[in-house]
Amino acid sequence: MISKAFQNIITQMADVFPKKFGIVDSHGLILAANGGEPTDDVIESIIAAASSSDKLLFKDGYTVRSMSNKPYAEYVVYVEGTDEIAKYCCKSIVVAANNVRYYYDEKFDKNNFMQNIIFDNLLAFDLHQKARELHVDTDIPRAVFYVKVLEEGENGIYEVLRNMFPDKERDFLINIDSSNIVLIKELKEIEMSDKLEELAQSIVDTVNAETMLTVCVGLSTIALNIDQINNAYKEAQIAIEVGKVFDEEKYILNYDSLGIGRLIYQLPIKLCELFLQEVFKKGDISTLDDETILTINKFFENDLNVSETSRQLFVHRNTLVYRLEKIYKLTGLDLRKFDQAIVFKVAMMVHKYLESNSMKI
Repeated sequence: MISKAFQNIITQMADVFPKKFGIVDSHGLILAANGGEPTDDVIESIIAAASSSDKLLFKDGYTVRSMSNKPYAEYVVYVEGTDEIAKYCCKSIVVAANNVRYYYDEKFDKNNFMQNIIFDNLLAFDLHQKARELHVDTDIPRAVFYVKVLEEGENGIYEVLRNMFPDKERDFLINIDSSNIVLIKELKEIEMSDKLEELAQSIVDTVNAETMLTVCVGLSTIALNIDQINNAYKEAQIAIEVGKVFDEEKYILNYDSLGIGRLIYQLPIKLCELFLQEVFKKGDISTLDDETILTINKFFENDLNVSETSRQLFVHRNTLVYRLEKIYKLTGLDLRKFDQAIVFKVAMMVHKYLESNSMKI
């Protein structure tokens, strides 16, 4: 346990510094100390202060510093007193404890191991060797959930997800940055896609209820073994990237349900541009006004049914026919003909894909 390594540091430091000090985790559990432990209220106050900064702080008569507050203050060092000796002691313990923690994480931490897998930092042989050392099951199904925060600011979403999935031996949370968190969820058996979407929906709902923030979740296919986790991570990433271009209203983006959007996303940019030039010989799609685009989308939603579309748009049938004729004159495509409607639909998606990133146009 890392607490033993921390206690070894504290014991050695106690021979050098005439102070009472220790290391506490984010839950208020004292992992190592040399006596004179703070009260529960003081510990709670110390953790709250350290969570907001990774600088040296003074709180309730103690010198305090978080070993790292990214993604949160997992470990906090406290030293009794606020004098120069206390400050020097606190800084020294942080440096020594962090060195031990990094070594521990590298050698024993399963979460760090999974992080190296998704970032493709391990060779296949090393991956299985390390898995055996850490006693990680290599042949159990897992799914990757890529959680993306859609709003800026401090969010506390990591803690919310950690509370939702507290089993650190089976469910791994990887903090990429303040807006992107990856969950690698161990499954008892191979789940159907709709079951995984239900779990993704619970993540969206819980995060919104706890933090009042909106997230979208990219969902991979199931990784049947540990070798497929890196690919599953890439699938979840693609689901986010493709889904937010073509399905802006959705917050659960399943790689299995991306459809033609996934195909378009993989096409070379130059090929997309040539396709649009070929389709719209008479005029560019960007010349269509909002009313026309609304008409087109509603027409597609109603399976090219003129009567139902005109009813939903609250316009006369002849008015809708006039608009479709106008589209034909502008683009050369008659949306009432199935094959031409397909071409137009794909062209709209290609244009939206290019428009989503100005560097691609």
